[in-house]
Amino acid sequence: MASLFWLQCGACGGDTMSLLNAESPDLLELVDTLDIELLWHPSLSTLSSQAQGELIESLIEGEQALDVLVVEGSIIRGPAGTGMFDARGGRPKKDLVAALAARAGSVVAAGTCAAFGGIGADSWTQASGLQFLKKAPGGLLGKDFRARSGLPVINLAGCPCHPEVMAGTLSALIAGQTLELDEFNRPLDWYGMTVHQGCTRNEYHEYRVEESDFAQRGCLFFHKGCHGPLADGPCNKLLWNRRSTKTRAGVPCFGCTSPEFPAPFPFFDTRNIEGVPIELPKGISRAHYMVYKSMAAAAAPERLKRRETKI
Repeated sequence: MASLFWLQCGACGGDTMSLLNAESPDLLELVDTLDIELLWHPSLSTLSSQAQGELIESLIEGEQALDVLVVEGSIIRGPAGTGMFDARGGRPKKDLVAALAARAGSVVAAGTCAAFGGIGADSWTQASGLQFLKKAPGGLLGKDFRARSGLPVINLAGCPCHPEVMAGTLSALIAGQTLELDEFNRPLDWYGMTVHQGCTRNEYHEYRVEESDFAQRGCLFFHKGCHGPLADGPCNKLLWNRRSTKTRAGVPCFGCTSPEFPAPFPFFDTRNIEGVPIELPKGISRAHYMVYKSMAAAAAPERLKRRETKI
């Protein structure tokens, strides 16, 4: 049996809601199949505040085994580094996280806020992620932190994290399987691709058939700020509710899996210089982009210009 403790810090609860909507397996099946002893979850546990405090102390003291620590939400370090903007029982949660992480077999950051700081990273809350502050290694635990398993914090980025990513990661960790990570400690099985891969608008993108409004069929990268070619994530591989994604529904991806999310500029506006996007698709040089895209737009098939999907 693997023990799991879920601690919610500076969070909206979106990653919890995502996990509660898991379908295959659903949450009960996941807990049963993996033989998880769920020590605490803020939406599922019924312990009194006193009993929860006693449980936390037994974990910190090593009296209760802790196989997996899941942290949801950013680590609040304000005001002035005290962490007292987010406390439990008069003790900053940042201190609880550090103490629990030191005992945990594996540590998982659920969502972009826990991984990289998220919404509060540029605010008076002085928020950070567990092992990163945006793209910079460090965060609360420091770049050299390793759990008992020898792994760094496993960052499951997303706002929220997809439930199947959470289920798959927990399955791998509890089974002792190796997780290959990218430079931001995100598992490559789910973050080794861009959101653009699998997007139903890819052909429109290749020929620069673009839209300036939502819910149309063309590409949303050139005018509407879509981060699909820029952001790593499985959104068009693991559909939300097994049905759709932002881009399939006609809404631009706003890069919620990226360390810099949320960006300090409008989500739905492509920043450009003389019509050339400032941020180009991954692996594309500016010179090649400018030559290729002008040629591609001129060669766009009439069916795409008429917004007719290929059959």
